Amino acid sequence: MATALITGASSGLGAEYARQLAARGADLVLVARDRGALDTLASELGAAHGVDVEVLAADLLDASQRAVVEERVAADERPIELLVNNAGFGLPLAFERNDIDDEVRHLRLHVEVPMRLAHAALGAMLARGHGRILNVASVAAFIPRSTYGACKGWLVSFSRWANGRYRPRGVSVTAVCPGFTHTDFHERMGLPPGVEGIPGALWLDARDVVAQSLRDASRGAAVSVPSLRYKALVALARIAPPGLAARVGARGR
Repeated sequence: MATALITGASSGLGAEYARQLAARGADLVLVARDRGALDTLASELGAAHGVDVEVLAADLLDASQRAVVEERVAADERPIELLVNNAGFGLPLAFERNDIDDEVRHLRLHVEVPMRLAHAALGAMLARGHGRILNVASVAAFIPRSTYGACKGWLVSFSRWANGRYRPRGVSVTAVCPGFTHTDFHERMGLPPGVEGIPGALWLDARDVVAQSLRDASRGAAVSVPSLRYKALVALARIAPPGLAARVGARGR
């Protein structure tokens, strides 16, 4: 049975990936800082679907803790067939007012960590001749949106290149680019529900985002933009004047 490793698995999109993959019969390795939340989710999924669920409580910005996760990703025993790089957090858009050390941690978690885990996964997957990597990015990658958009833009660019290079050898790499999605992501930034200033029609359901991204990854797509409305927005963003794109990117937090 294939095994998937998911970072940021304790809540939000990460937990939804865990639920949908377990329902498909995949064994899981769940990674996040909150061991209690991981243990609860592991028990739920094991009981509901009869799959094996490992828990790795780790702060991915701590080098020694991250090394344990990298070793698990690269292990030959119970090999990882699917890596979901999902861990992340948001910051206010006012870069000039943000603490620079918070910005550095933000950059490392969104860029350095998935790069390291993808590197660890690729060696083992290429040796076996098959595997998949999903890098959870955002439509912010296509719209100027402070350092969050910049980090997600790196993930999209890397995923496009890596998919072109490694898919012929059996390993696909997909950047998942959802728009505003109903999870606890914004609440963890200290924002109560309903203050985003985003029309209800632009909010996505996490179940739909995950299901669509898994379908796209199974087809070997380099980029997955769940929902037609955001596909249209991304297309418009590519031709919009920079000033207009920046104003659009300033909506929400």
